[in-house]
Amino acid sequence: MPRGDEKSTTEALVLPTEGQGVTPWPLYQQVKHMIVRRINSGHWQAGSKIPTENELVGTLGISRMTINRALRELTTEGVLTRKKGAGSFVAPQKPQFTLLQIRSIAEEIQEWGGDHQVRIISLDRIPADDHLLKSMQLEPDSTVFHSLLLHKDGDLPIQLAERFVNPLFAPDYLDQEFTRITPSEYLMTTAPIDEVEHVIETEIPNSIKRDYLQIQSDEPCLVLNRTTWIGDRIASRNQFTYPGTRYSLGGRFKASAVTGRLVV
Repeated sequence: MPRGDEKSTTEALVLPTEGQGVTPWPLYQQVKHMIVRRINSGHWQAGSKIPTENELVGTLGISRMTINRALRELTTEGVLTRKKGAGSFVAPQKPQFTLLQIRSIAEEIQEWGGDHQVRIISLDRIPADDHLLKSMQLEPDSTVFHSLLLHKDGDLPIQLAERFVNPLFAPDYLDQEFTRITPSEYLMTTAPIDEVEHVIETEIPNSIKRDYLQIQSDEPCLVLNRTTWIGDRIASRNQFTYPGTRYSLGGRFKASAVTGRLVV
C-alpha cells in the first residue's frame, strides 16, 4: 500500500477557512476531498488499499466517527469498496459507455467481463401524446410502441432504458424477445438510421427510478436522451438513465468523421 509521508496527508486537509471569506468545509468532507485527490493523482491506484480508520485517526488527529462517515459516503458513491475484515480499497475505474456510437448495452457489459441481465418492465402500444404526434409526423389518435427495460450486470442495475418507437419503421417491435436480443440490436438491424442526436443531462431521479436503479435519494444520475431519424422522420425517442456514481459516458473520435446532428 503506498504510504506517502504523514505531513503531506495532513496538509491535504487544509481547505478554505472563515478567515478567507468562505465557510469552512465540515471535517468529513475534507477527509473525502483528501482521499479523492490522492486517488486522482495516482497516489492510490484502483484496487489498492487505503489507510485504515485507525491509521487515518492517528495521522489526521480527528475522530473515528468523522473518518467512518467519510469512508462510508465514498463507498456509497462508488469511489471506494469496503471488505469486511480487510479494509477499504480504491474502487475499479467506472465503466465508460460509448457516446458517439449506438451499441448494444449487452455488448458493452460483456466487454468489461460483466454478466448482462435484463428485466422487461413494460412493453406495449400506447397513445402518442401531442409531442410524439408532431415530432414523428403521425396522424391524430395514432399509437406508438413503448418499452421500459432495466439492464443489469448480474444483480447490479446499470441502465434504465425507455423507448418510444415509430411503428412505421419497426412494425414487429412488440413481438421481439428482448431477453435474447436488445432493442438496440433489433432496431439497428430492422431500421438502420440516417441521423442520431445525443443530449446529456444530469438529474436527481424520482422515487420510481431510484427503486429500479437501487440508489439513494441524493445520488445523481446521468441521462442520455437519444433521438433517431430515418430520412426526415423520427424513428425513435429514447431516454437512458445511469447511476452517476457508478458509470460514465464518453467517446473518442476524429473531428472529420463527425457528421449529422450529434449534440454533446
